[in-house]
Amino acid sequence: MKLFLHIIDNIEEYLCGSMIATMALIVFLQVVYRFVLKSSLTWSEEVSRYLLVWITFIGASSGVKHGSHVGVEALLLILPKKLRSFVNLGGIAICIFFCLVVSVFSLKIIAKQMELGQVSPAMQIPIWWAYLAIPVGTILMSIRYIQVAITIYRNKNIIVEGGLI
Repeated sequence: MKLFLHIIDNIEEYLCGSMIATMALIVFLQVVYRFVLKSSLTWSEEVSRYLLVWITFIGASSGVKHGSHVGVEALLLILPKKLRSFVNLGGIAICIFFCLVVSVFSLKIIAKQMELGQVSPAMQIPIWWAYLAIPVGTILMSIRYIQVAITIYRNKNIIVEGGLI
């Protein structure tokens, strides 16, 4: 299990880092083309947008791992210690359920896009490639929420404030 989570850590970090660098380079090139060469890259905005979507969903998974998502800790802090982990686990269960529901519905949308052969306007790539970020990200988030739940279950009286690192 630790090896699996380590592999996911590396994939998340590598993908987010390389996509951010790629997006920055593409936007820089677009600025150079537009203002220096008085031309335009027709595909740059579309690639940047799709990269940002992927960065957002994969980064959201990393945010779960690091405890970066917004939460209401004030409620947990006023509860008795024995009830804290139960309420915390209930919240995590709701998050896992939400992520899985979003995954299922996004996969249905992707299947429909594949069936229709919908392509992106500028690059003419299958549009489902961009939409695939949604189920990938939400499934990764579910895995991370399960990881947080296991941590809370093992240490029944803690509130996971700073993530898992």
